Amino acid sequence: MLLIACANVANLLLARALRRRREIAVRIALGISGARLFAQTLTESLLLALMSAAAGLLVAQWAGAVLRAALLPDGEPAPVLTDWRTIVFATAVAVIVGVLAGVAPVLQALQVDLVHDLKTAARGRSRRRLRGALVIGQSALCVALLVGAGLFVESLDHARHVRLGYDVDPVLFVSWNLRGQSLDSAHTAALNDRLLQAARSVRGVTHASLIKDIPFEGESEWPLFVAGIDSVSRLGSFDRNGVSADYFATMGTHILRGRAIARSDDARSRPVMVVGESMARELWPGDDPIGKCVRIATATSPCTYVVGVAEDIHTHSIGREVGDYYYYLPAAQLPPEYTSLAVRTAGDPNRYIAALRDQLKGELPIGAYTTMERMSDVIGSQTRTWRVGTMVFVALGGLALLVAAIGLYGVIGYDVAQRTHEIGLRLALGAQQRSVVGLVVSSALRLTVAGVAVGCAVAWFAGRSIEPLLFDEPAHDPLIFGVVAAALCIVAIVASALPAARAIRVDPKQALAAE
Repeated sequence: MLLIACANVANLLLARALRRRREIAVRIALGISGARLFAQTLTESLLLALMSAAAGLLVAQWAGAVLRAALLPDGEPAPVLTDWRTIVFATAVAVIVGVLAGVAPVLQALQVDLVHDLKTAARGRSRRRLRGALVIGQSALCVALLVGAGLFVESLDHARHVRLGYDVDPVLFVSWNLRGQSLDSAHTAALNDRLLQAARSVRGVTHASLIKDIPFEGESEWPLFVAGIDSVSRLGSFDRNGVSADYFATMGTHILRGRAIARSDDARSRPVMVVGESMARELWPGDDPIGKCVRIATATSPCTYVVGVAEDIHTHSIGREVGDYYYYLPAAQLPPEYTSLAVRTAGDPNRYIAALRDQLKGELPIGAYTTMERMSDVIGSQTRTWRVGTMVFVALGGLALLVAAIGLYGVIGYDVAQRTHEIGLRLALGAQQRSVVGLVVSSALRLTVAGVAVGCAVAWFAGRSIEPLLFDEPAHDPLIFGVVAAALCIVAIVASALPAARAIRVDPKQALAAE
């Protein structure tokens, strides 16, 4: 974005330097040295850059708050105007930008021919080529930003619609902290049961279940032993979760075969488990997993029998989790060490947080407290990469498109002004207005198409570096490249419309008389 802005400002300064040729020639004729002229022109560029940096700092102070609210609501405030490092950095960048944007105009100012200053056809062509090259560079960088924006928008859309193995919007997690108070197993089990019943009694809560590990926030892995398999651990990571009855209805996880964990699966019944679909396929390929024996923790442990197969869930990332397997054990058959509930509500969970907190507070020991976390917030942290990428690329891409359009308008408008005599002559010789419009628009399109070609090539090769950041989206999506190319061409036509309208209003008599 900075390079695009530099190219745009350099183009405008070049046009200004061309308009000041006579003034500069007079200054040199009066004895002003090239060094003073160099210093004056560069000072103007630096002053413009420093003023822009000051305005940019003010915008950053406001925009930073907006970005934190949208992307990092829990982040610490980052001061801009009171941070000397930020100010020093912005000043240094402004100086570099001022030099970069001012080099071409400075060199242009020093290329003055006192005798033949008006005979500048050759130099005019070189200047036009330089300005055209800057527009092509702008368009190319703009294409790269817009392609990046399109890729991240598609990635975010894919990430939001992927099936995670559970419902997101209606689920709320409730955790409690006893503030160091210790309870024996019997009292812990009784407290867990009271809290579960209290949560279910809240109006609007449709399902609730004890849960040991919240997805993305912690998993437990125990050694597994299966007959006929030498080492289960070599097959992948097998994470387990302890849940109570009604867990699958609470989370919205589908049971594909067999049954879910039931209230009857208590300490007095035989040990059972529900396994994920991928785990069943990995351990018993081509065989029915229902009724299979799995020994947990040690090879001599009693059999835990598979009673159901559930759909796979995502617990580490929202992408494909190859080699990660999941299974569920009844909470009543494990030590009562649970400190979380999964709650499903009939609508927006935010509407029920206060009622849940009040209801559970009456069951907790004095001094204990609860914390609430929506499943959508848990997933939101996992999609932050794509949300940040989307917001940054879309904002910069849109700004780049605007700046490129302004730069193209400036170049075409200046060319039309410079070619007033030529256009007047064409009209005097009988040229149609549409042909003059076509001449102006085609000039803009040639520069834009060249920039689009370069930008697509840059974006194509740069796609390899950002592909790991995308979700289920190829970095070389031809549809995105085509849409961006079409958008740039439309912008070029719009940007050249006003200069074209000005061109067809040229009076041939006045144009020729002025020359």
